[in-house]
Amino acid sequence: MVSPSDWKTLVARGEEQRTLRDALASGQPELVAVYGRRRVGKTFLIRSVYDDRCFELVGIHGADLPTQLRAFSLALSDASRAPAPLASPRDWHEAFRQLQDFLQPRLRRSKGKQLVFFDEAPWLAARRSGFLPAFEHFWNAWAGQQPRLVVVLCGSAASWMLEHVVSERGGLHHRVTRRLRVEPFGLSAAEELLRHRGVGLERHQLVELFMALGGVPHYLAQVQRGESPAQAIDRLCFARDGLLRDELPTLFGSLFEQAERHEAVVRALAKRRRGLTRTELLAAAKLDSGGAATKVLTELEESGFIAQTPRLGRPVKDGLYWLADEFSLFSICWLEGQGVGRGAGTWLRKQGTPAWRAWSGLAFEALCLKHVSALKHALGIGGVDTVEASWAAGPRGRRDGAQIDLVIDRADRCTNLCEMKFSDAEFVIDKAYARELRHKRDAFREETGSKKSLFLTLVTSHGVRDNEYARELVAKSITLDALFPRG
Repeated sequence: MVSPSDWKTLVARGEEQRTLRDALASGQPELVAVYGRRRVGKTFLIRSVYDDRCFELVGIHGADLPTQLRAFSLALSDASRAPAPLASPRDWHEAFRQLQDFLQPRLRRSKGKQLVFFDEAPWLAARRSGFLPAFEHFWNAWAGQQPRLVVVLCGSAASWMLEHVVSERGGLHHRVTRRLRVEPFGLSAAEELLRHRGVGLERHQLVELFMALGGVPHYLAQVQRGESPAQAIDRLCFARDGLLRDELPTLFGSLFEQAERHEAVVRALAKRRRGLTRTELLAAAKLDSGGAATKVLTELEESGFIAQTPRLGRPVKDGLYWLADEFSLFSICWLEGQGVGRGAGTWLRKQGTPAWRAWSGLAFEALCLKHVSALKHALGIGGVDTVEASWAAGPRGRRDGAQIDLVIDRADRCTNLCEMKFSDAEFVIDKAYARELRHKRDAFREETGSKKSLFLTLVTSHGVRDNEYARELVAKSITLDALFPRG
């Protein structure tokens, strides 16, 4: 039996925890920037590792300057255990002077690090608030010379964190000592979280759940014990008052300035199964090429919404962008513009339909692309230098065009041509698909002129059924268990 108190225990996040603890062990002042999408667990991570914080301030969304300063005075009153609430400072310069006066005696007395945590810093730094210039002066004039001080700036608004903290060219230029991007969980961490909460799902079910909700810990934490994935998705996404039913429309606005541009990019990618080049993507999203578009793409990549895969034999700039966020794809495919159903059984009724098969195939393919290192390990080539890329060729003469989901081009003169197939049972290669596989292999050889050994590799839910076509064509079959690496 898992008790509610156990649910508050931090699971996974090993590398992130080490980064934060290294800041505690260093002999220098530390300015740590932590960012990542909404509900990914940034605050929980920081509070779990830094459980002895001497000062913490949480920004208030949409609040004016007097309200934020009042929140600061109340936080400082609590930290200093003042018998009565302190008066609000007139501006942020005065606020940081009060914080400095509070910290100085603690730093003199303490042998360990003192921890200051500003959560949702972008909300504190609303336009014309003066927070950022005052913080820059606080750090440059005093805090940056205190070897026993750790200051954490945390925010979900990736655009603000990247522009004003991580890559800032003004007063905080090169002042950040550690940057920590907190990403959604992969499959292994999601499995650990669910098991810790007493949710026991076999891996095919877990993958089905993950393809809908993604690896956002807050979403996964809503799944209840004894629920099937279909029941959980019904309740969270299709019920009239489902927690995640209207999540997507507010998600981008909470993360990005001028969020309509970011949303346009995501929606364009959701419509293209095979991904888009930069030029194609900007045209589909109706964005002008230039620095502003580059900023949008960078922010979406940093937040884990999109990813880029090179195309074999093409320059890096000609790589394909694809939608890496499972929940965004699921929401666009199923929660918008289709006469969304309500109540128990909605998602179960959609399973097995042509639309479901199209979505599940794309979602499983994207999931595999995010776990390439695990696939390499399953192939026994974890230590081999490789290039992972997509590949496509147009029609030539009487030959049809061809596309391969994932090419793993290896330094040991071999190449894996990988196809991903999601199904409820063993995948069966029939005569038609066998013809397609031969065509892809032969077109790849002809188009690239490769002299390497070509291994057709299938990544499937439950393996490939043994028949004459599988024995002839498939060099390696990998099941979804390979996507759950140990350690």
